[in-house]
Amino acid sequence: MCENCGCAATGPEHVQVVKPLLERNDAEARHNRAHFDAHGVLAVNLMSAPGSGKTRLLEVTIPALRDEYPCAVIEGDLETDNDAARIRRHGIPAVQITTGSACHLDARMVHHALHELDLDGLALLFIENVGNLVCPASFALGTHRDVVLVSVTEGDDKPAKYPVMFRNADLVLVTKVDLLGVLDDFEVANVARQVRELGNPAPVVAISARTGEGLELWLDWLRAQSATLYGAVDRGVAALGTT
Repeated sequence: MCENCGCAATGPEHVQVVKPLLERNDAEARHNRAHFDAHGVLAVNLMSAPGSGKTRLLEVTIPALRDEYPCAVIEGDLETDNDAARIRRHGIPAVQITTGSACHLDARMVHHALHELDLDGLALLFIENVGNLVCPASFALGTHRDVVLVSVTEGDDKPAKYPVMFRNADLVLVTKVDLLGVLDDFEVANVARQVRELGNPAPVVAISARTGEGLELWLDWLRAQSATLYGAVDRGVAALGTT
C-alpha cells in the first residue's frame, strides 16, 4: 500500500521520493481549487479513520442542505462503490474513486472525478477521503476546508496520536456521541484539549447522525464557510435558478 505515496521510503530516499510527489500534487490541487472558485463551489475534504461515520454523516447532511446548496460527493475507497451507491439513493451525484492500493486520495484523482460532475449546478462538494488518519493529511486536494472526524468508539486520544491530521483541521467532529451513555472511557473535552495543545483553534463539535445532536451546528458551520468564500447569498436558490 505505502509504495503509492512514498511512505515506505526512509532517510534521504524519503526526501527524493516524497518531495517531488507532493510538489506535483500541490500544483494539481491549485488547479482543482481554481475550478472550485470559478464555479463558486465550496469544497470540503472529510477525513477520518475507517468506520467513523463519514458516509452516514453525509446521508443526514444532504437532505438537510440540498434545497439551499445543491451538492455532490466524491467518494474514495480502496475497492467497491458501496458508499457512492448510498449517496446516490438521496438523489444527488456521487462519483466513486477506487484507489486500488493507495491509502489516500490525491489531487489528480479528484481532478479526473471532477470531469464527471457539472460544477455549474453545484454550490457544495464533499470529498470523502479514504479512511486513514495518516496519509490523507499530507496530500492537498484543492478543497477549501478540511474536516476531521473521530468517533467515540476510537478513543479520545486520537489528536495526540495523529497530530498532523488534527493540527491542520478546520473543524473536528466527534461522531457517534449517542454511544457515550454506554462508554466510560471517552471525554469530548479531552479531544478539544488535545486539539488546542496542537495550536489549533478549530471548533470541536459533538455530533450524532442517529439522534441529530449537533447537526445544526455542523450545518451552520457549512453555511458560514460558503458565506465567507462567496458572500451571504442564498447560493442554493441561485444555483437552482429559482426566485
